[in-house]
Amino acid sequence: MKRRDLIIGGGAIAALGLTAHALTRGPSYETEAAALRAPRSPQAMGEFEFLVHHATLAANSHNTQPWLFSGGADQVTIRPDLARATPVVDPDHHHVFASLGCAAENLGLAASVAGRSSAIESLDGNNGLRVSLGGAGATPDPLFDAITERQCTRSVYDGRPVPAADLAAIEAAAAVDGCSVMLVTDTPRMEQILELIVTANTAQVEDPAFVAELKRWIRFNAGEALRQRDGLYSACSGNPSLPGFIARPAFGLVFTAEAENAKCADQVRSSAGFAVFVSERDDPEHWVRAGRSYQRFALASTARGIRHAFLNQPVEVARMRPELAALLGTGGRRPDLLVRFGYARPMPRSLRRPLGDVIVTA
Repeated sequence: MKRRDLIIGGGAIAALGLTAHALTRGPSYETEAAALRAPRSPQAMGEFEFLVHHATLAANSHNTQPWLFSGGADQVTIRPDLARATPVVDPDHHHVFASLGCAAENLGLAASVAGRSSAIESLDGNNGLRVSLGGAGATPDPLFDAITERQCTRSVYDGRPVPAADLAAIEAAAAVDGCSVMLVTDTPRMEQILELIVTANTAQVEDPAFVAELKRWIRFNAGEALRQRDGLYSACSGNPSLPGFIARPAFGLVFTAEAENAKCADQVRSSAGFAVFVSERDDPEHWVRAGRSYQRFALASTARGIRHAFLNQPVEVARMRPELAALLGTGGRRPDLLVRFGYARPMPRSLRRPLGDVIVTA
């Protein structure tokens, strides 16, 4: 579920980036991002399309959008699209299934606005999810209103603490059977988690396969982002928009463990705390539940003006998971997702592929 920051550094490259930004950013990216999140109704779109549209606005790893939707009036099936998996950073498809959980939670919230109840269940053989829809009369869930505003804000925050009442509210909102959320706000333990992030981040950045996979999903300018409508647009992390023929060769020179670790330290030390999502069992059904729990946390946070972003390195590097689990006292359970939170201004928002690309026949 991580959206990795891209560093474009160095005096010459940065100076060139300012010029290239004006040439490649384009006036239409912000328009497209805003249009994607404009208000819609099930009556105008059709109920099924309305549900799927809001499901696709959920968080997902590297913005790969690894999901396929099918169904009709009484149920929606969400299956993993493993052609869009990231096997280096996510070899067991943990993040794919967590992404499906995020989408399913959004879909259920959208169903409530359409007056429908919903129930989420896993399909046999770890083949995805089924969301069963009940009859009319459901009360709209207020979390729905935050779907179009939620984003992973990958910037330095302002350091303010989150009031205890808000912490209690977002923790309660994240409650999903089979998954718990742990909030960490004390500085000493945050520093200990940061040490694990740095160790895991170093291992990833120094792995050529990881770097190559990440690079394939980066969209270095608005033109690339608009054509693909997926992946990690550099401006969403506060980096300049550059022509691909400049950015791709430069990437390996500036994407270093030292630079990335310094960025992680700034991000953690400016945050109000961590939220760690821990499910009861280490299997796809419970990875889905972790995704659902995170999505509810994210929407409740967004509704209160609290920003968040993933720092999943210690859960992605398998040898680091036991250390994180021991630090948190999870009793041997696998930490699923690691999220920092706090206060910051919003960043540019990511795009999504057209519904026609993700809706399939059963």
